[in-house]
Amino acid sequence: MKNYTITVNGNVYDVVVEEGASAGAPVAAKAPAAPKAAPKAAPAAAPKAAGGAGSVKIEAGAAGKVFKLEKKVGDAVKKGDAVVIIEAMKMEIPVVAPQDGTVASVDVAVGDAVEAGAVLATMN
Repeated sequence: MKNYTITVNGNVYDVVVEEGASAGAPVAAKAPAAPKAAPKAAPAAAPKAAGGAGSVKIEAGAAGKVFKLEKKVGDAVKKGDAVVIIEAMKMEIPVVAPQDGTVASVDVAVGDAVEAGAVLATMN
């Protein structure tokens, strides 16, 4: 048997998987009585922009890795313009401006791992 620790939506589960089961035979996994508390994430770094954060958040729609920064602080953007490109499952996913405005901060760097819902940039 092998023990694995799996995190799903912030809940940590210990799972036991039996090895060597014949094909088609049911394999039982032991679930914990209650999920453990997820480890606390490190505090987020301060925004990398000198101008401070804007009032409109640009958030990741999926977990992945920052592939490319399309805009920088001070750039004017139109609704739908790509601000950051995230790579997830070998796909490039543009994260777009939700409205017209100006990029106030870019809070990530190329290569950063991000979770769904993470603030990538802000705009005014």
